[in-house]
Amino acid sequence: MYKPVIGLEIHAQLKTRSKMFCSCVNNPEVRETNIYVCPICLGHPGTLPVINKDAVTKVLQSGKALNCELRDVSRFDRKNYFYPDLPKGYQISQDRRPLCFGGYLEIDKRRIRINRIHLEEDTGRLVHDEKEKCSLVDFNRAGVPLMELVTEADIRSADEARKFAEELRLIFRYLQVADANMDQGQMRVEVNISLSHMEGRKGTRVEIKNLNSFRAVYHATEYEIKRQSALLEKGERVVQELGKQDSGSEKTEQDRCRDSSQAPRDRGSKLLFRDPIRRPREKEKRSRIRDERCKKKKRTSMIEVPYTSVKGFYPFWMIGLKSSFFSFKMQLEVSYAFLYASFI
Repeated sequence: MYKPVIGLEIHAQLKTRSKMFCSCVNNPEVRETNIYVCPICLGHPGTLPVINKDAVTKVLQSGKALNCELRDVSRFDRKNYFYPDLPKGYQISQDRRPLCFGGYLEIDKRRIRINRIHLEEDTGRLVHDEKEKCSLVDFNRAGVPLMELVTEADIRSADEARKFAEELRLIFRYLQVADANMDQGQMRVEVNISLSHMEGRKGTRVEIKNLNSFRAVYHATEYEIKRQSALLEKGERVVQELGKQDSGSEKTEQDRCRDSSQAPRDRGSKLLFRDPIRRPREKEKRSRIRDERCKKKKRTSMIEVPYTSVKGFYPFWMIGLKSSFFSFKMQLEVSYAFLYASFI
């Protein structure tokens, strides 16, 4: 007998006015290509990125709502890999010191642990022209602030994975940190699935990439569980690979094999190193006045999540008051956390 072991990686584009490291407009609904670009988000030599404060604040808000710890000292790293829609040849992300860690979200009275929430920049978008048999690149999305949430492998079914993604989108919209329209690519889900033996032996992990609907999350997970079960019952081996869903049949198919030693996101990979642009800020006054008041503020009670997740019934006329009060409380608490945080 085997039991599913499932973890999720969820990317959400943040609802900010500008991009992550430059002043270009962040407009996911733009129709024209390559109009919101500049030397910074195109990766021209000699350009210096400046962190978007609003993006950092929105990640901290999400972390508090999801019962995470906020890190006192955070930093950015470079994830180096080649892809046509990555203009710099690397992605500015967070590896060793993410903004938030160690949270959880309750689904059906069971806690799904959250490993980390970190901030990075999105890539461009490839547009495939079937008539001309070529691919074009739209860089309007390059550099857009992207929040990535990684769960622990606590999910045990396809239905639970779908419910987690649904609840998370509800929280993002409630906090107004992201629109999370999956049909527009503003929220994307990646599912990591393996089957473990009941005796405790771990199985081989398969990752399904870029699922853009809750229906796709459910069907891709359900199909992959059945596929791996059939292979193991025949005595065959499950290969570690990256997969994608066939939109027509709702089945998963192999995209490419993945060697864990070559994976850019794996901890300890040689393709990840500290971003040298972000200088240490220990000598700044804001860093020197970090004290127990900051830590005490971070340990304050968590912000309530959407009223649909809270036990009890709230009359409709109270919903607006409740939302306004906790939004104001959240702004105060997160502003203190951002004021005393130091990014290196």
